[in-house]
Amino acid sequence: MKDILIKNGRIINPATGTDEIGDLLLSNGRIKQLGQNISCQNNETIDATSLVVCPGFVDLHCHLRQPGFEAKETISSGSKAAAKGGFTTVCCMPNTNPPLDNLPLITYVNTIAEKEASIRILPIGCITRARKGDELADMAAMAQAGVVGFSDDGSYVKNPQIMRRAMEYSLPLGLPVIEHCEDTALAADGQMNEGIVATALGLCGIPAAAEDVAVARDIILAELTGARLHIAHVSTKGAVELIRQGKKRGVRLTAEVTPHHLALTEERVLGFNTQAKVAPPLRTQSDIDALIEGLIDGTIDAIATDHAPHTINDKLCEFGSAACGISGLETAFAVLMKLVHSGKLPLPMLIAKLTNEPASILRMRLGSLEVGAPADIAIFAPDIEWTVDTANFASKGHNTPFAGETLKGKVRTTIYSGQIVYQDNE
Repeated sequence: MKDILIKNGRIINPATGTDEIGDLLLSNGRIKQLGQNISCQNNETIDATSLVVCPGFVDLHCHLRQPGFEAKETISSGSKAAAKGGFTTVCCMPNTNPPLDNLPLITYVNTIAEKEASIRILPIGCITRARKGDELADMAAMAQAGVVGFSDDGSYVKNPQIMRRAMEYSLPLGLPVIEHCEDTALAADGQMNEGIVATALGLCGIPAAAEDVAVARDIILAELTGARLHIAHVSTKGAVELIRQGKKRGVRLTAEVTPHHLALTEERVLGFNTQAKVAPPLRTQSDIDALIEGLIDGTIDAIATDHAPHTINDKLCEFGSAACGISGLETAFAVLMKLVHSGKLPLPMLIAKLTNEPASILRMRLGSLEVGAPADIAIFAPDIEWTVDTANFASKGHNTPFAGETLKGKVRTTIYSGQIVYQDNE
């Protein structure tokens, strides 16, 4: 493996507060040196003049669909999409077919990832068997196989006693319980956010209270058990405040938000746009403002894609029958750069929410450019404009409400474990 020398880039490493022009030397899959005017023989040199060099992005929440839904995505195609988006680590959710609820299936994902993935794949195991919410999965066995958390994502664990037991079992394993917070009774047959747009379209709405009630219950259970609780894809103003207050009380609590919940309101659904159908649904501008405030004050710890690829037919249907989800790995960074270019979020803070902060939730030495750390790097041009063309996606999923939109900010190179896994040929 050749050494890689990255020259003259703006190096941003939130883990150490570094933000300076400099060089970075990678050797044997690790970061060897960071500084000024580094020289090295027999290396590959990348000129990063006018570019930003930062740790590879860490995604706490994506769907790679394998096993069972390979027409939507595979570990191979999803990892290529991740690399194209600047991600060097992704955590894959267990709502596959069959669900990842036992040791052999976790081993299967790890084996395929080792053979076929372009980047680091970290599996998440189910909380309950088959994600049905009736009995706990074998959490201890899955922990031994290398899962980084437990979730029935896509399904809310309705029974509070089951959720309490899951939290208690998670304690000696040292892993978080990751909850999809949406009370099913309140959400019922809802198709989008409850409000004026849903009324205008004649669609059944999902009230913000469906999320708020679920978040409140699980924070109470986390406080009771002392377990680590991670709230997935926060979308409401009320949930942000509940998490803020829970943290103030000392609850072991972390949370994530998605790019689409930071960028789009419920109005994107107008015209029965199935590409904007997600779970939880797109909310209001007031919710977006609260989510951004939550990022700034630390209430929300990380940004995660919730990459959810689907086939064309999954979306090319009436709204009520359409699948929920956005294929987001390849657009996430540029969508988030809107917050930077509009002055709503400083660039170093955005990078922190994509790197060292999610890595700290995983309790892994990732998301940092410190000497000795894995040589996982993203190099991007913050001001380059490009148009989203799904025909160029590495993901099998072309379902995105950003198709045809011009975005500003482009990943140029992604390096995983000291090897270039994506290079923008443009």
